[in-house]
Amino acid sequence: MNAPAADQLCWQPSPQRIAASHIEAFRLWVNARHGLQLQTYQDLLDWSITEQAAFWDAVWDTAGVIAEHKGERVLVDADRMPGARFFPDARLNFAQNLLRRNDDTVALHFWGEDRVQRSLSWRALHAEVSRLQQALRSWGVQPGDRVAAYMPNLPETVIAMLAATSLGATFTSASPDFGVQGVLDRFGQTQPKVLIACDGYFYNGKIFSNLDKIAALAPQLSALTKTVVVPYVAQALQQTADIAAIAGAQLWDQALQPYAPRAVEFTPLPFDHPVYILYSSGTTGAPKCIVHRAGGVLLKHLAELRLQVDIHEGDRVFFFTTCGWMMWNWLMSALSQGATVCLYDGAPGLRGNAILFDYADAVGFTHLGTSAKFLEAIGKSGIEPRQTHQLTALRTIMSTGSPLAPEGFDTIYQRVKADVCLSSLSGGTDLVACFLAGSPMNPVWRGEIQACALGMAVIVADDDGKPLPAGQKGELVCTKPFPSMPLGFLVDGSLEQGAQKYHDAYFAQFPNVWWHGDYIERTEHGGYIIFGRSDATLNPGGVRIGTAEIYRQVERIDAVLESLVIGQNWPPGSYGDVRVVLFVRLRDGLTLDADLIDAIKRQIRDNTTPRHVPARIVQVHDIPRTKSNKIVEIAVRNLIHGDPVKNLTALANPEALDEYRALRAELERA
Repeated sequence: MNAPAADQLCWQPSPQRIAASHIEAFRLWVNARHGLQLQTYQDLLDWSITEQAAFWDAVWDTAGVIAEHKGERVLVDADRMPGARFFPDARLNFAQNLLRRNDDTVALHFWGEDRVQRSLSWRALHAEVSRLQQALRSWGVQPGDRVAAYMPNLPETVIAMLAATSLGATFTSASPDFGVQGVLDRFGQTQPKVLIACDGYFYNGKIFSNLDKIAALAPQLSALTKTVVVPYVAQALQQTADIAAIAGAQLWDQALQPYAPRAVEFTPLPFDHPVYILYSSGTTGAPKCIVHRAGGVLLKHLAELRLQVDIHEGDRVFFFTTCGWMMWNWLMSALSQGATVCLYDGAPGLRGNAILFDYADAVGFTHLGTSAKFLEAIGKSGIEPRQTHQLTALRTIMSTGSPLAPEGFDTIYQRVKADVCLSSLSGGTDLVACFLAGSPMNPVWRGEIQACALGMAVIVADDDGKPLPAGQKGELVCTKPFPSMPLGFLVDGSLEQGAQKYHDAYFAQFPNVWWHGDYIERTEHGGYIIFGRSDATLNPGGVRIGTAEIYRQVERIDAVLESLVIGQNWPPGSYGDVRVVLFVRLRDGLTLDADLIDAIKRQIRDNTTPRHVPARIVQVHDIPRTKSNKIVEIAVRNLIHGDPVKNLTALANPEALDEYRALRAELERA
C-alpha cells in the first residue's frame, strides 16, 4: 500500500461536536462579554494574544476558579519576561480547585499492570486527603515546606499531592525506577521535610524492591523529619513490607491510623505561591529544579483541559506517565473538571501492546494520552484495536514526549479509531503545559499538531528572532508572558541564587522573549510540525536539518524498530562541518546488510534531500532514553566526540551507552 499523502485530512469535527464543546461555549461567552464577532479558532487565538489580560480573565471566570480573593488586576508588567505577574492580588488554594467534587462516583481508577485494580470515589478521596493532611500538619509541615514522593503512579501519590498542596506545601516527585543517586540529584537540592515512598513496583511482569534504596536515601536528606512507606508490592502479593532498615519510617496505614476523616481544610495563598518543583532531565548536568506557581499552573491547565482537549465532568481521562514526567502533573489537574482520572503504572507493552486498550474498554476512557513512542510501537506490532476493542467512549487521543510522525496518525485512524480527535501536544517541564496543542474546533491534518494553544504568543523565529512565514523552519519562541512561566530555578535552596540560570535558560537567546529550543514549522493549515530539539539539529554543509525529519523516514521501514541520529564533527577533531550518522535497532534476528543500508538511504533521499542521507548507518542493540522515554541524542553525540556524559542517573538504560562508547574509534576511521 502506498503511504498516504502528507497533506491529508484525517478527521473533521462534526457541527454537533463543536456545539457541545467548552471552546464553543467560551467563544460565545467572549463575544457576548466583549461585543465581538469571533468565529474561528484563529479568531480566538489572535484575540487571546492581542488581549492577553482579557483572555486569562475569561479563562478564570468561565472555568469558575475557586479563590478567597481574585483582585482587580489581571496582568502587571506585561512587557517583562521574566517579571510579568498574573492576578497579583489573588489568594487561592490549588488543591481546593482540584477537589471540587465530593460524591460517591469514581474519582480515581488504578491499574498496576495486570496485577492490581483499584478505584476510589470522590468521597473516599476527600477522606484520605483529610487524614494525610492532619498527619502532615502533626509532622510540622507548613506553607513552603517540601513534600516529596518517590512513588509509582498510585492513588496514594495523588492523595499525597493534594494533602501537601492543601496546606500550601510544595510537592515534588520522582519515579521509583530512579536509583539512589538519581533521587539525591533531585531531592537533595529541594530538601523535603516529608518523604513518601513505595516498597517497590512492577514492570513488565517483574517485581522490583525499593526498600534498600529508601534506606540508603533517607539519611542523606538532611531536612527530612518523616518517611512514610506505601506497601504497594507487599499488598499486591499479600505480604508484609519489612521497613525495619529504614530509620523512623512508618507504613502508610500506620501513619494515618490516628486520624479520622473530616472536611479538608484549604489554606489560601498568593497566586504565585510555589506548588510544584519539577526537574529537567539532567542529561547534560545536574537536573535543574524548576519551581512552579500554584495559580499559574492551575489557570494554564484549566485553559488546556477545557479549551484544547475538551474535558467535561464525568469524563474518564488517562495519560500514560510516571511521576517523574510533567504529564503526571497535567493529568492531576483533570480532577478540577470533575473527571475521573485513570492511573496506570508499569509497562505499556503487556498483553501484546493491548493492555492500555483493555483498560480503556474496562472503564470507558474518553481521553487516552500516551507517547509518540508507544504509538510507533503499536504501528510496528501489527495489532488493530479497532477490530479487537470497543473504544466506544473514546473521543480524544493525545500524544506528546517527542514529535509524532505522520505514520503515527495513520496508526490511529487506520488501526485504533476513525472518529477520534488526535491531539498532538508540545510543551515541556519548563512550563508544565503546552505551547502547541489540540483544538476541538479544528480538523486534524496528517503529521501536524493542530494549533497554537490559546494565549500563547508563539512564533517561528529566524536566528535573529524575527518571525518566519508559514512553510519555513525556525526556532519556537514565545513573545509574550503566560501564567505558567516558572517562578525560577532553585539553587542552594534559593530562587535568588538561581535567577541567572533561569534567565540564561530561556531569555538570553532573544531579550524579553522565551526561547524554547524546539525547531519547528508553521503549516498553511495553521498547524505545526516539530523537527526536534534545536540543540540537536544537524548542520551538514551548513544546512540545518531537524532530526525528526530523518526519523520519520527511517522508521517507516519495517525492519527498523527505532533509530537515533547525530551530527559527527568531520573530519574528527574539526569544527568546520558535520556528517550525519544514523544508529538503528532492528527487529530480532535481522542484520544490517548492504541491501538494508541502501533501502534506508533511498527512503531518506527520496522523501527528503540528499543532505539528509547518513554518511554512516550503524546497527546497535539499544537506543538510550531518559526515564520519560526521550531519546538522548546529545549524550550519544558527546560519547562519539569523546566528551563526558553527565548525570547518567537520568537515563532509563544507561548501560546502552557502552555500545556507543565502543563505536567511537570505528567512527573516527571512516
